[in-house]
Amino acid sequence: MNLEQQDKQYVLQTYARNYTNFVKGVGSTLYNENGKDYIDFASGIGVNSVGHGNEKLAGAICEQAKNIIHISNLQVIEPQVKLAQKIVELSGYDMGIFFANSGAEANEGAIKIARKYGETKFDTKRYKVITLEHSFHGRTITTVKATGQESFHTPHFSPYPDGFSYEKSIEDVYKAIDEETVAVLIELVQGEGGVQPFEKEEIQKLAAHLKEEGILLIVDEVQTGVYRTGEFLASNLYEIEPDIITLAKGLGGGVPIGAVMTKHKEVLSAGDHGSTFGGNYLSTAAGLAVLDVLKPMYDDGLIDETLLYFSAKLKEIVNKYGNLFEKEVGLGLMRGLRAKSAEIQGSIIQKSMTEGLVVLKAGRNTVRFLPSITITKNEIDEGFKRFEKVLNTL
Repeated sequence: MNLEQQDKQYVLQTYARNYTNFVKGVGSTLYNENGKDYIDFASGIGVNSVGHGNEKLAGAICEQAKNIIHISNLQVIEPQVKLAQKIVELSGYDMGIFFANSGAEANEGAIKIARKYGETKFDTKRYKVITLEHSFHGRTITTVKATGQESFHTPHFSPYPDGFSYEKSIEDVYKAIDEETVAVLIELVQGEGGVQPFEKEEIQKLAAHLKEEGILLIVDEVQTGVYRTGEFLASNLYEIEPDIITLAKGLGGGVPIGAVMTKHKEVLSAGDHGSTFGGNYLSTAAGLAVLDVLKPMYDDGLIDETLLYFSAKLKEIVNKYGNLFEKEVGLGLMRGLRAKSAEIQGSIIQKSMTEGLVVLKAGRNTVRFLPSITITKNEIDEGFKRFEKVLNTL
């Protein structure tokens, strides 16, 4: 029985898998069991922020595993405290942090904070959360309901929790606010929804309005956080101060970790929320190592250099292949090419694997690029060389 047959027999088939068997990675290059190399423009859907086989990250994980992998949150966990401090300092916001295991869990924590805030801070209960069309906030029952894509709201998993609605645009949010609204939950760049950034001015205007109304602004930075858009947080780039921010993906460099941070530190008290694995020794040691790699790169301007170089390559592609693409979208190293049809998008993604290149799909016919923050110019050049080979077959 080969690997594909084993997978189909023993693993629940919730993914439309590609059956390339990767056995090793170095930087932004992956290798299958036959030694064929692939340039990785996906980084595990924005997770492998420092690439594959990073020595500092691997060393930190190995060293921590030799000592303690996990105790419980009933005891203080030194690397958890240090990581919380590091994130707060890098963010520039005065916040407290709760650690979880994923982006969906971080968003669940954010919603719980908002719900308790709405219960305790107003004369009458507020519980409604407004999100946006094309948003994506997770796969749990609650975060699926918060996701602004009807295709996720199938009757198979209903009934869903109430108190969630989504609007077509930022302008529609103002009209949707009522006396039971407690929070607005947004991504500053919609990832799964087509790598679509919002305009800085409209976000700043919304943030100011919500502050005036006493309504919480929750920013889902599961994909945009940890230098993905060039700054530590996209919120920094947009020059806003949210009430709650969620992180995951790139924070652990591949080790599962999520975080919800809030300036309303007093809202949750002992027993209100918890996680068995969240913020354990292994995941937070990994998070510290990731930030130890990326912060010096940011300080030296290397992250800016990389994202400008990658962006220039995408602009070349759009100019050269206007028959296939409408435009380039995204920010930083969270980028996309909007294909002129779903058929073109699908063909590109499939043929890229054949040419030794890993890219992703996103909504609105977008071919998505989420390379590691540490990707080299040589790897970018080779990746786009292979990408052009694909485009020339269409």
